[in-house]
Amino acid sequence: MVGKVYELGEGVTTDSAGQPLKVGDRITYSYFAPCGHCYQCTHGQPHACPNSMIHRVLNIDEWPHFVGAFAEYYYVFPGNYVFKVPDEVTDEMAAPANCATSQVLYGLHRAGVMPGDSVVIQGAGGLGINATAIAREMGAATIIVIDQYPDRIELAKAFGADHIIDMNQYPTPRDRVRQLRQLTGGRGADVVAELTGIPEVVREGIGMVRAGGKYLWIGNINLGKTLEFDPSGIVLGNRTIIGIGIYEPWALYRALDLLKRTRNKYPFDRILSHTFKLEDINTAFEMAAQRKVTRASIAP
Repeated sequence: MVGKVYELGEGVTTDSAGQPLKVGDRITYSYFAPCGHCYQCTHGQPHACPNSMIHRVLNIDEWPHFVGAFAEYYYVFPGNYVFKVPDEVTDEMAAPANCATSQVLYGLHRAGVMPGDSVVIQGAGGLGINATAIAREMGAATIIVIDQYPDRIELAKAFGADHIIDMNQYPTPRDRVRQLRQLTGGRGADVVAELTGIPEVVREGIGMVRAGGKYLWIGNINLGKTLEFDPSGIVLGNRTIIGIGIYEPWALYRALDLLKRTRNKYPFDRILSHTFKLEDINTAFEMAAQRKVTRASIAP
């Protein structure tokens, strides 16, 4: 989400980084607001606040009405983090910043990606493409992206993927794990990131993590889905699983800075392939479901 300030609350003169803020400025903002009072918040874990998404379930008929991005207005609650968008960053570049870009930036940070690491990206959607660039900026020496769609594969290459494991060429999980190990000297990757939202890829992904490595779990946010796998591989291999659902506010600030600094290095403007008017949102969903667009955006 990205938009322009329509009105400022009483006493609000700056964004969360202390930059002067006025009506008309372009901003992006967190879609969650940690309460600051729970056990997690008071122990330095605002990203794990169980109350941070309470306002997201409000009925649209109730005040403040505007709590979703598919609208002309959005109410930024007290406690939300707000940052000005740099002039050098376009709306198309900034729109994914408060979701995909910040989420994978924070996740890869928590996974401890270091210079020289090998990183596997499961899925070259919005999360995966951003993760490819960010892993490179964090110093990853080898980045391997797994996907099956030609348009996504080409975009992953444009964002710096060193190797592609094309699911059309390697159709089974065993094929893909074998190929991954060949690309990593037989040991597996230092960090594997699940960015697909498909539970079935988890078993495969864990099999790609080297002994002592880390599995970063971000994509599977849908409730009620299950999977079955052998947990002994995690325990005996001393592997670590890291689940990330929400990022800390500094990640959004740094995501905007990264977009500004690397805008001529990576084609961030290509992540959103098509833009639709708000009244055409159903068409956008239909075309996305039919794979007629890579990544759709709505411009009210």
